Amino acid sequence: MRHITGMAVSHRTSSDKKPSKTSKAVPASERSLRSCRIAVASRSTKQHGTFQVINADGERLDLPDALTDIMYRAAELLADGRPVTVLPDEEMLSTQAAADILNVSRQYLVRLVDTGELAGEKVGSHRRLRAVDVAAFKAVRDAKRTSALDRLSSLSEDAGGYELEIKQR
Repeated sequence: MRHITGMAVSHRTSSDKKPSKTSKAVPASERSLRSCRIAVASRSTKQHGTFQVINADGERLDLPDALTDIMYRAAELLADGRPVTVLPDEEMLSTQAAADILNVSRQYLVRLVDTGELAGEKVGSHRRLRAVDVAAFKAVRDAKRTSALDRLSSLSEDAGGYELEIKQR
């Protein structure tokens, strides 16, 4: 399986912070029907078709599989109204950019780097993180969260937490 780094960056919205002037969410008017069709097709099948581009001479060119995978993933995210950022694996990110991707504070991210939980390097007095390391950390963190939520749901279900009691009046 090829490793592809493509991250959807979602920004925290909280009542204690002022909303940003510009939203990175993709407005519904900009979500194309084609993007939605590609996303539906890629969700319903494990095998993707190929993307073709037509150059100025009218010649059809097939895109490489790695680029096709990125296009399908981007189409899925765009169809869901989520912003997409594609970064090369070797891209070096500032602590603020990495914190935005992980949806954490910059100070918390610096602590993760300083404790060795997240790989980073110092360039002068600044810390820099590779995009691939941030993506890997995010994937592991999200998998742990999902697993913990699944366990919590299972425990709640076993304890009868989801059963509705109908009270007679």
